[in-house]
Amino acid sequence: MRGGTSKGPFFNEADLPTDLATRDRVLLAVMGSPDKRQIDGLGGAHPLTSKVGIVRRSEMPGVDLDFLFAQLQPELDKVDTTPNCGNMLAAVVPFALETGLAAPQGATTTLRVLTRNTNMQCDITVQTPDGHVAYAGDARIDGAPGTAAPIAIQFLETAGSICAGLLPTGHVRDVIDGVEVTCIDNGMPLVLFKAADLGCTGYESAADLSADVELKARLERLRLACGHAMGLGDVSAKNYPKMTLIAPPRAGGSMCTRSFIPHVCHDAIGVLAAVTVATACVLDGSVCAGMAILPGGLTQTVSVEHPTGEFSVELGLDPNNPQSVTRAALLRTARLLMRGEVMIPASVWKGNPP
Repeated sequence: MRGGTSKGPFFNEADLPTDLATRDRVLLAVMGSPDKRQIDGLGGAHPLTSKVGIVRRSEMPGVDLDFLFAQLQPELDKVDTTPNCGNMLAAVVPFALETGLAAPQGATTTLRVLTRNTNMQCDITVQTPDGHVAYAGDARIDGAPGTAAPIAIQFLETAGSICAGLLPTGHVRDVIDGVEVTCIDNGMPLVLFKAADLGCTGYESAADLSADVELKARLERLRLACGHAMGLGDVSAKNYPKMTLIAPPRAGGSMCTRSFIPHVCHDAIGVLAAVTVATACVLDGSVCAGMAILPGGLTQTVSVEHPTGEFSVELGLDPNNPQSVTRAALLRTARLLMRGEVMIPASVWKGNPP
């Protein structure tokens, strides 16, 4: 399924091995990792197309579905289930409806989903006219071609998804490894810093940034230092925190970004990374202060510019504390690409017994 600007296979958890080590070997075989081209699997030779969704009915009161996201890398033999992915999240409810894990509710269907990676809940609404998921529509998101039916995601309590809190260092701004940064986690641990502080404009193409070996080495050194400062320990083998360069907006948005995930520059920006950037924009004293262009008010739509367009996030602010974000909502799209069986070597796993 395509979910937002990502894609990958989705599985009913009951169809996968219960042993986690075996499950991970299966997922690596499915995607064809480790191999730069992922030629022996379904992976698309890029982190955005090396993702997996695992879904089950939830046993938690008030929650309909549990979602486990798995990030794989083309050239690594690792399966990382610690971060979340808001793009793949957009495909969870369509997958559940297509496979009978959930039933449609009428013209629209809203289900509560628990993301097991970060223990975060959200309400996802999809269009289900005539009892079927609608994929055609007029909604457009930058980073995905054409238009599709809108999928609304409202996140609940995103602060400190992996870190100990919204501002894991205890400060809205720090100087780490000689660079002014804002370390923040409102759905995704991020390190934000001004592109100019690392000799960039912030308007470079994703390909040019990904090809800049010297810049990536500098970013990784900073990322490792920030990981410790954020209480995440040694992040050398982790996919977070994401490193995000910021620059003044130049296309009518609120902030311009270039986000690394974490060693390749994203062609767009991740959903939860966008939520976290938007949150930093409304915090006094963050590295975004004086650069972000905001509409003002207790409900703010923050437009996050990225290499292929923009991503709008609607934030609700606490009237008693405008520095506190109480709600984050956004729009995504998704599409069912295929259904069937993926074949893996029998030496990896012979399947669940009948």
